Amino acid sequence: MIKLLLWLLLAVVCWPLAIVVLVLYPVLWLLALPFRIAGWAIGGSLLLVKELLFLPARCVGWAVRGTA
Repeated sequence: MIKLLLWLLLAVVCWPLAIVVLVLYPVLWLLALPFRIAGWAIGGSLLLVKELLFLPARCVGWAVRGTA
């Protein structure tokens, strides 16, 4: 919603720039998509390694306790 309101404000202030933004936003989103997918893959891989490293401790009953 905020993006729409900002775009409408830009359309009122400078409509040629608003049209350029309207055209380029999907292109930039498509260019960023592979990096987002790589981020998900790397994050998932690191989470898997973390869980495998902590598996022996979890098997013997160790658990993280909050300090409250």
